[in-house]
Amino acid sequence: MRRLLPVTDQTSGRGPLGGTGSARVPTGASAPDDLSAQTQTQTQTQTQTQAAAPAPDREWSLDELADAYAYPADRDVWLRANMVSTLDGAAQHDGRSQPISSAADMRVFGTLRGLADVVVVGAETVRQEGYRPARAREAFAARRAADGQAPAPAVAVVSAGLDLDFSSPLFTEPLVPTLLVTGAGAPADRVAAARAAGAEIVIAGDGAAVDPARAVRALAERGLRRLLTEGGPRLLGQFVAARVLDELCLTVSPMLTAGDAQRIAGGPALTVPERFALRSLLEEDGFLFARYHQGRHSAE
Repeated sequence: MRRLLPVTDQTSGRGPLGGTGSARVPTGASAPDDLSAQTQTQTQTQTQTQAAAPAPDREWSLDELADAYAYPADRDVWLRANMVSTLDGAAQHDGRSQPISSAADMRVFGTLRGLADVVVVGAETVRQEGYRPARAREAFAARRAADGQAPAPAVAVVSAGLDLDFSSPLFTEPLVPTLLVTGAGAPADRVAAARAAGAEIVIAGDGAAVDPARAVRALAERGLRRLLTEGGPRLLGQFVAARVLDELCLTVSPMLTAGDAQRIAGGPALTVPERFALRSLLEEDGFLFARYHQGRHSAE
C-alpha cells in the first residue's frame, strides 16, 4: 500500500530539500569533458524517472492503518461511511460487495470496524450479505481499552418493519448486544420477538420509519459516538439526504461490471449536491482508498 495524498516521504521520491532529487548542471556550467551532451541528458532523464517513482507497494500493518484512519479526537459524534465502488459506479455484483473487493479492501474494512463504537447497517444489507456480529481482534484490543470501548463494536440494524431472522448469529452470538434502530410505530410483535432474542431497541422516529438524524443522536446518547455505516446504498442515501454524514471512506475497485447494479448511495436526489473534500488517498494493486470529509470539515 502506498500513500498518494497527502504528499509525504511515502509518495514520490524527493531530495533532501524537497526537490525531485534529479541531477542538474548549474546555469552557465558545462558538462564534464568525458560526458557528451547526449549522455548527460540520458543520465538526467534516468535519474529524474527514478526519483519520481513512487514507493513500492507493501502491506501496511494494522497499527499503521489504524493511525491513518483514526477518528477525530475533538468530535462528540462522527459518522463515517465505508463503501466500495467499481470504475463504472457499481456498489455490488450479483447483489454482494465481495466480488468487487480485495484483500487490501478487507484489511481497511477490518480496521474501520476495529476503530468504531458501532457499525450501522440497513436491514436489507443484513439479509443480503449474511451479516454476523463484529468480533474482537487482538490487534485493536489495546486501542479500544485505552479509549474505553467494548472489545468489539456493536452492530446497529436500521429497520422499520424488523423483518429479520432473530435466530441468526447476529442475534444469538454477539459479543456486544445487537441494536435495532426503528421507529415508535414498529410492529409490536416484532419488537417483542427482537427483545426476546436479546436485541436492544433504539427508537429514532415517531412513526414506523427511522429519522437518520435522530438515529445518530440516539446512538451517541448511548455513548456510541464513533459511528461506521456500511450501507447499503439506501441507508447511505438517507444519511446523505439528512446531511449527517461526516466522512466517506471510498474504495475504488479497478473493475468494470456494466449492468444495472446500485450506486453506493440511493434514494431521492439532493436539491443541491453536497461537497466533500479529499483528505487522504492510498493505493494498492490498483485499488484506491480515499477519505473524504464533508465540506464543513474540509478546512480542519
